[in-house]
Amino acid sequence: MNGIWQIIIGLIILFLGIPIGNFLAKLTKEELKDGQIWFRVIIFLGIGLGLYGLAIGNDVLLFTGLFISIVTSRSLKKLK
Repeated sequence: MNGIWQIIIGLIILFLGIPIGNFLAKLTKEELKDGQIWFRVIIFLGIGLGLYGLAIGNDVLLFTGLFISIVTSRSLKKLK
């Protein structure tokens, strides 16, 4: 039962990444234009970290990588 609560809390935090990414994109419009390629690199690194955390069974790495990817991708989504 304890593991289920950890997953639920992790999913809630992942969903919070959407408004956080939108907020950061609104605050930093100038930086988004210049660093677009680096944001894509960060997204792929975050997904890789999430997949690595899934492979080794480390929930912290899994959710951290996915959170980074979600926040960064929302910032790019706002740019378009």
